[in-house]
Amino acid sequence: MNRFGERFSITTFGESHGLAIGCIVDGVPAGLEIDLDFIQLELDRRRPGKSKLETARKELDRVEILSGTFNGLSTGTPICMVIYNSDQRSRDYDNVKDIFRPSHADFTYFHKYGIRDYRGGGRSSARETASRVASGAIAKLLLKRVGIDIESGVYEIAGISAKEIDFGYAKESKIFALDRDIQKAQEEAILEAKSRHDSVGGSVITVARGVPKGLGEPIYYKLDAILANAMMSINGTKAVEIGNGIESTKLFGSQNNDEITPDGFRTNNSGGILGGISNGDDIFIKTHFKPTPSIFQPQDTVTTSNEPTVCNLKGRHDPCIAIRGSVVCEAMTALVLADMLLLNLGRRVADIDKVYNS
Repeated sequence: MNRFGERFSITTFGESHGLAIGCIVDGVPAGLEIDLDFIQLELDRRRPGKSKLETARKELDRVEILSGTFNGLSTGTPICMVIYNSDQRSRDYDNVKDIFRPSHADFTYFHKYGIRDYRGGGRSSARETASRVASGAIAKLLLKRVGIDIESGVYEIAGISAKEIDFGYAKESKIFALDRDIQKAQEEAILEAKSRHDSVGGSVITVARGVPKGLGEPIYYKLDAILANAMMSINGTKAVEIGNGIESTKLFGSQNNDEITPDGFRTNNSGGILGGISNGDDIFIKTHFKPTPSIFQPQDTVTTSNEPTVCNLKGRHDPCIAIRGSVVCEAMTALVLADMLLLNLGRRVADIDKVYNS
């Protein structure tokens, strides 16, 4: 599936080494101001090649809007955006055209379709996530109108975890670190692994504030379930936690329950979601990324004919995908909340009356 969402939906297209990547955003209400500068700023945050802590591939990621807007406003029709690729080095992948790269999607794509684009992973490449960030920027513009704000940052890299959570600092950190006191140690862990032609994993925290009560479509389209789906769809994600997540399995109910007062919940162990529906508290998500599978060490593998061989990878790759992944987590959260916001309209007769009987 290349489509995500129900009422507010995106369809992405393109490959890592193709002419372009892009997206079609459908369901955007007419009259929304489409701030192209903001969309570009979001893409610049995810853009590769900004430091030695990221892939050396240098893409400008300049976005063009082809349809769905007029005089800076959405028209209610599909918004198509395109980002042209400009820094492909497809020759780097000639030596893996007939072999599978360990822990990549090469193996499964080939066995599903009988064909694969080996150049940088083709459709399975994290390059596709630029389209999600562009789409997520439009979702953020919609959410801003109702006071919903989303932030994210890198919590853990190579087992080095933040002691303080500072989203303000994450915005200025080159690795989106949540804790300025351990950023240097996290950076050193990335560079040390890179010097050994290896990679490291990491975790990202995403928080959505100002989310109204009532978002989520039980039973089979729960808010937390779709958020988990969204995060798991990001390349390299291996686990997602909402609220206390795994820690809740170690607690008693008396410790994990969020007691309710006239002023709201005393705690937020639930992560802002109960029964698949938002409860008005901050939504808290932790997304865990595996180490980048693209490493420059000889690894045993097989050919497309199932003959044993050794993979000696070339190319340019992120030594830690969690860094730029944190921007994608924000975008996917925005897409889910925008979809849930529109799905929630008309759930009560009174809501219909406001529109048609006013």
